[in-house]
Amino acid sequence: MPFTLATWNINSVRLREGLVAQLMETEAPDILCLQECKAPVDLIPREAFHALGYTHMVARGQKGYNGVAILSKLPLREVSALDHAGLGHARHIAGQLENGVVIHNFYVPAGGDKPDREINEKFGQKLDYLTDMRDAFHAERPARSILVGDLNIAPREDDVWDHKALLKIVSHTPVEVEHLGAAQEAGRWVDVTRADIPDGRLYSWWSYRSPDWDAADKGRRLDHIWATPDIASAAHGSRILRTARGWEKPSDHAPVFATFDL
Repeated sequence: MPFTLATWNINSVRLREGLVAQLMETEAPDILCLQECKAPVDLIPREAFHALGYTHMVARGQKGYNGVAILSKLPLREVSALDHAGLGHARHIAGQLENGVVIHNFYVPAGGDKPDREINEKFGQKLDYLTDMRDAFHAERPARSILVGDLNIAPREDDVWDHKALLKIVSHTPVEVEHLGAAQEAGRWVDVTRADIPDGRLYSWWSYRSPDWDAADKGRRLDHIWATPDIASAAHGSRILRTARGWEKPSDHAPVFATFDL
């Protein structure tokens, strides 16, 4: 049975409950993975989402920061919630569908403003988080798994609006790209979005600082959908819902979609 999955950094699930509902009603993914929920689990508006058919949820949350949730029309059970780098943050949750497929939802630390761990603790935490992801995938290589989330790195030159201009900007520095690549390689993850859309500039995030984000189009592809090689060929229909960035009081991220025939 095929299912469609979406991942979206919502930047407060309570503040943008209406936008989540709008996505559920208009796009109706079978599974919706949210990051930066900024709410304890008991304050996620679960009843409203339940009424729209999303009757299953696994989540980790904390007040005002971070937070990840998987909302699903399909039954799933929680299988892990990892605390990479020992930060004590709600940045990962994993659920398993009845067909055995595991869905990992990650929110990798943004890393602050300066790409130097000596002067910026947050950048060091980001690199350490990615290193722990790599080590976890080496220790137990994933199978029949999907990894989604705001990974806060745009790895390819055409994942940013200006490669040269962003080489020293957090989210596109060579050291971050290297760390993300090592984590991806450790799990043999396939970048589903780029497998489907191999060429051309592709973005999922546009800064709030841009007064006209759409016209300026200074975006970055920070949000990703990966799959293990044993199921990657079942993925298709990848897209980014750019129009959601223009909804009223939007997140600065747009939802990313893929369909899996599994």
